[in-house]
Amino acid sequence: MAVGKSKKVVKTGKGGKKKVVDPFSRKDWFDIRAPNMFESQTIGKTCVNRSTGMKNANDSLKGRIVEFSVGDLNKDEENAFRKIKLRVDEIQGKKCLTNFHGMEFTSDKLRSLVRKWQTLIEAHVDVKTTDGYLVRLFCIAFTKRRPNQVKKTTYAGAGQIREIRKKMFEVMIREATSCDLKALVAKFIPEVIGREIEKAAAFIFPLQNVYIRKAKILKSPKFDLEKLLELHGESLDETGAKIAKGEFKEPEIQTEV
Repeated sequence: MAVGKSKKVVKTGKGGKKKVVDPFSRKDWFDIRAPNMFESQTIGKTCVNRSTGMKNANDSLKGRIVEFSVGDLNKDEENAFRKIKLRVDEIQGKKCLTNFHGMEFTSDKLRSLVRKWQTLIEAHVDVKTTDGYLVRLFCIAFTKRRPNQVKKTTYAGAGQIREIRKKMFEVMIREATSCDLKALVAKFIPEVIGREIEKAAAFIFPLQNVYIRKAKILKSPKFDLEKLLELHGESLDETGAKIAKGEFKEPEIQTEV
């Protein structure tokens, strides 16, 4: 104990005990809406602090990234290892309209693919879709045994790996640059690009478990509300109802107010 201090002296603050306020009492809940490229539309909820003073709740929500499994989005448990990232682009009432932001495999799925006695081949490339999105695609593939092979290992040579990687670039660029973002996302889940790579590289070395393991949006075009509403199956209708001839009457001028 320090010299000059007494245990009996107790300091009391002003106003006594502070009142505990539940932080969720000042929050509003919004529905998260997925684009119509997925089966489920309303997929969850997110909360945000209510608009107060200069702080607007809508500004806090815009740009928020949310992550869902394909198992939840498409009600497909077989593809639950794919994680889809969605970005909130627009707020309409209590609905958050989202757009595709990225796709990734779960770490347990990637680890389950890696085995002994085979070669892992990876490649990534930046591609631009027809609607102006710059996307980076990451591909993964593994070598497999040839029919009637006796040898235990299936290692590919350095030259073969280079040739397979070249085929990966060609197929990814061809498939991504010929369609818009919506069509590209639709190719990820049935693994259309992976099957094309497997066919193209079959004469170099037989492959298995060929996947686009990750997709990342690097650059988006200028925000277009009309295109976003189309993705959600809604329309931007700013025109009023047409008035028939003789229906409109000009209001009379008031002499006294």
